[in-house]
Amino acid sequence: MIAEGGPQYVFHITERSSFAAALETGAYETGSLKSEGFVHCSTREQILRTAARFFAGRSGLVILCIEAARLGMQLRYETAHGEAFPHCYSAIPLDAMPAVLDFPCRADGGFDLPEELSVFAE
Repeated sequence: MIAEGGPQYVFHITERSSFAAALETGAYETGSLKSEGFVHCSTREQILRTAARFFAGRSGLVILCIEAARLGMQLRYETAHGEAFPHCYSAIPLDAMPAVLDFPCRADGGFDLPEELSVFAE
């Protein structure tokens, strides 16, 4: 399903070191783009569930804030784990990311949304 009328922003959690490579190439790619054909993303409401499921206890993470409109037809919503998640079928250009936010892990292994993320509320 193509993203029409969806949220203005989508988000991707990654390690800061993985994002650093994008600074060299001008676009963010992840292993899933090669192995599955897309970059896994989340809506703002899905970030904490995604973090708990795939990143619990990990440090050195950032949240890439991505303008959905800049991805155009490459952004599609597809059902996974019982809900529609945004998937990007291309590398994500740096100029589509107005912010990259630190995403620290709490001592108990969980996460809280960074305060700065409130700027990206719908």
